[in-house]
Amino acid sequence: MTDAQLRPTPRRRGVAAHYALPAGCSALLLTGAVAAASHGAVSGGWVLLLAAIIVAAGGLIAEPGATLFVVGAAWLTVAGFSRPPYAKLQVTWQLGARAALVLSLAGLAGTAAGTVMRRLASSFTLGVVEVRGDDRPRLSWWREPGRGGGLDRRRQLAGVLLVAVLPLITAALVPAQRSLSLSDDLLIYLVGVVGVAVVGGFWPAVAAAVTASMLLNWFFTPPVHTFTIADPQNMLALLLFITVAVTVSSVVHLAARRAVQAARSREDAAALLALAQTVLGGADTPGAILTHLTSTRGGSAELAELVNDQWVRVAASGTAPPGSVETRVRAGSELTLIVAGQSDPLTSRLLDGFAAQAAAALDRDRLRTQAAQAEALAEGNRMRTALLAAVSHDLRTPLASIKASISTLRQTGVQLDPADEAALLATTEESADRLNDLIGNLLDMSRLAAGSLEPFLRPASIDEVAPLARQETESSANMRLVVPDELPLVRTDPGLLERVLANLFANAIAHSPPGRPPVMTARHEGEVVLLDVIDHGRGVADQLKPVMFEPFERLDERGGGAGVGLGLAVARGFLSAMGGSVTALDTPGGGLTMRVTLPVAAPASSAMAAD
Repeated sequence: MTDAQLRPTPRRRGVAAHYALPAGCSALLLTGAVAAASHGAVSGGWVLLLAAIIVAAGGLIAEPGATLFVVGAAWLTVAGFSRPPYAKLQVTWQLGARAALVLSLAGLAGTAAGTVMRRLASSFTLGVVEVRGDDRPRLSWWREPGRGGGLDRRRQLAGVLLVAVLPLITAALVPAQRSLSLSDDLLIYLVGVVGVAVVGGFWPAVAAAVTASMLLNWFFTPPVHTFTIADPQNMLALLLFITVAVTVSSVVHLAARRAVQAARSREDAAALLALAQTVLGGADTPGAILTHLTSTRGGSAELAELVNDQWVRVAASGTAPPGSVETRVRAGSELTLIVAGQSDPLTSRLLDGFAAQAAAALDRDRLRTQAAQAEALAEGNRMRTALLAAVSHDLRTPLASIKASISTLRQTGVQLDPADEAALLATTEESADRLNDLIGNLLDMSRLAAGSLEPFLRPASIDEVAPLARQETESSANMRLVVPDELPLVRTDPGLLERVLANLFANAIAHSPPGRPPVMTARHEGEVVLLDVIDHGRGVADQLKPVMFEPFERLDERGGGAGVGLGLAVARGFLSAMGGSVTALDTPGGGLTMRVTLPVAAPASSAMAAD
């Protein structure tokens, strides 16, 4: 995927109308009041000039729709307050045309100047044209914080439809015109305008205010059925009505908008809480976070990383409908969250939250990988260090004994007694057996560490395997076996089980006191067979029982020992591979009991059916 970067200018529309219109109407009303209070000191030209300045300022800072309304209000101000008697809407063609021309030019000039200034001062938004495998460019944009939080279009449309209620109000008020004053009519119409503002927002309320002012002028302001206003007080009341209606509509619109924003904020908070619960629940990988996003909001989500000036996909989830517009959110200096096709649009806060969580999850995932690699490296270093220590001491001891015995036997100038010669040969044999056991355990441990152990499981009898294991151990005559005749067969690898029992027997014999030989008992419980290798030695503290099964661990509480600390580790590894287990327990009266658990072999018919 290659990216061509564009920098288009974002749209800046100036101060919102619900702020600009009340300010503009208030300034124009103040201008008219000053002109009326001056009793002719402020001429019509000055009124037109002040109104043009207000219109130009509004066009400079406000959005175009607000400027258009301010132009209309300024024209009414100029028409009503240019000459005595003030506040009478009796406009000549020359005055009306001149005011309309000047105010329109002022509005256009202010709007053009404001547009140029906003474009020059605006920040850039980055666009990306993606060229994919099908050579069709697709345009997506970097999201900027928007003005979200306004009323939806359905409510605005409902407000526009409510404007049609004003003629119905007029039809109801016309028959009662004799019993109601203009002030009553103004308040009734004001209630209607506020209702439109509550339902549809600001612009429908502005349309309602304009419509209500025209209806009031035509039906209730003398002379009726004309737009001429004879009484200056009525003109002032009408201008006040427009100003108050626009101001109240602005306040009501802001309140409704804040309510919508609060509801969306609550939804965002609930969504962020659900995301936090997902992360705290253990699903803290980038893929899990994107899956949570697409499962709750639909569409597609993708986390991309900038590597060597190319965007590389790190994680992705979901599928967007064809033609969906992508939204990109920066998740870091080199990470980007890309979303598209969501059924419910995501707000800026929610997008930023998902982007931050995805970036943090990626960092945590990589840290876990690095930690696992470091742990494996440290474990390997520890194994190598222990192995070197074993080779340098435990393996050299039997080799030195063998070397010394053989050298003594080969001396030609020394005549040895038959008893001494037999002792040297026994020492050589004992050292060779010890060396063979050490090398066998090292090879077994390497097979377990490499994962190359594949046991061949089949039904076997304990009373056949245990005697073979006893023969392999030193001083095997000191080991007693108690195996019931009715003991069922176990599902195991007989060769591996023999090695396990041999290691346990050797450990029990080495730590049993004289006169109290170790014993192995067997019994059947449920679906397993329990083998207890019991000695009456010094035992092991409870906090050291889990440690004694680690490779190269030789506990001081159990005496010096002659091995490298691999016998129990090999036994546990072999039993785990065969579906069994081994645990260390205290022997009643003192000592240690190694309990081996093996599964009972299934009957022949069941085994054949399973095969």
